[in-house]
Amino acid sequence: MNAAARTLRPTLQFLPLPLLAMPMGLGGVGLAWRQARHYLGAPAAIGEALLLLTALAWLGVVGLQVARLLRHPEAVMEEIGHPVRVAFAAAPTIGLMILSAAAFPHLPALGALLWSVAVAVHLLVAMLLLRRVVGGRGDPAMLAPPLLIPLVGNILAPVFGVAMGFAHMSWIMFGVGLLLWLAVLPLLLYRLFAGPALPPPLVPSLVVLLAPPAVGAVALAALTGQAEGAALGLAGMALLIAAVLLSLAGEIARIPFGMGWWGTTFPTAAFAIMLMALRFPAWLAWPALLFATALTAWVTWRTAQAARAGAFYRPE
Repeated sequence: MNAAARTLRPTLQFLPLPLLAMPMGLGGVGLAWRQARHYLGAPAAIGEALLLLTALAWLGVVGLQVARLLRHPEAVMEEIGHPVRVAFAAAPTIGLMILSAAAFPHLPALGALLWSVAVAVHLLVAMLLLRRVVGGRGDPAMLAPPLLIPLVGNILAPVFGVAMGFAHMSWIMFGVGLLLWLAVLPLLLYRLFAGPALPPPLVPSLVVLLAPPAVGAVALAALTGQAEGAALGLAGMALLIAAVLLSLAGEIARIPFGMGWWGTTFPTAAFAIMLMALRFPAWLAWPALLFATALTAWVTWRTAQAARAGAFYRPE
């Protein structure tokens, strides 16, 4: 009985690292609704409320992981060593980029500061991950869609950085993200061609493949000031991937809920933002926005249920 009590006692030791993706999903939907205010005439309060919720979620999940690191450093280091879960170590910096965009219209100096910190730390995380691979300590199991978060997440920075006055750094981040995407995508496709197949909990993360072309299209439009040309080329790739994922929706939906489902939220929101930023018809933008919102709401609800049941305080 004492052993059982110790097993059931709440502990941060087993708090999953992929939970750090929560602010990415919430923030992506918040930014999508902010964009919808200008393009679709949506109420401004929806986007701002979601972005405020994103800030609270970011502080909450990052704070819990910091507390976990202080109390159970061996558990965090073990998860950092995991070939797939290590990718989520970059999720807080993506969330911080989103928070910089949320703050910038209200507090420009704070927004610019958050953007600078997020970019610097994200580059550091990407460098350390590449160092592991180049140093011969990589693992073929790393070739899964979450790998795009640390390596290609750089491509998000220009979406916000140009308006903040960081034009040169935004081009640098775009180049890093784009070239790493072009390097990693063939490897991911090869794994999907040749195997091994993704384990079921990772199947929802296939939606992450949608993020780089969608975000890249918006970033290129921000960098050039033109929603055409190469930006439309990347948008075309995003549309193709969206069509593929839509055809697989039934198979993905059969996967039981897990933290991997958070990987579906930001990409769908980014796709909705892309449709609005590049002036696609409203009859395409509205369904994409509502789908991303409903999906994120469902994932948030299921996460709250799991937290209430104590799932995050015991081994998976």
